Amino acid sequence: MVPAIRGYVLALCDPAMSRAAIRVALMVGSLLLVINHGAAVFQGKMTRDRWLSAGITYLVPYAVNIQGQYAATARRTKQKAGQV
Repeated sequence: MVPAIRGYVLALCDPAMSRAAIRVALMVGSLLLVINHGAAVFQGKMTRDRWLSAGITYLVPYAVNIQGQYAATARRTKQKAGQV
């Protein structure tokens, strides 16, 4: 596996990065849930597929936040090593 991808996959479970990513996922995911599925939730028309989609709605901001933290950490590490 490419080292950068492997590092990102490991970062997805890194407790140091997860705390902030979970907070972002809850805030952004909830907003997206209301935007994308709010009417169906309030009307009681959520299907199994919609609930699956709603769950994925929370995973996307989590993954994006982790990627941002991982990229920033990698950039700082390279700068400290004099590689940039």
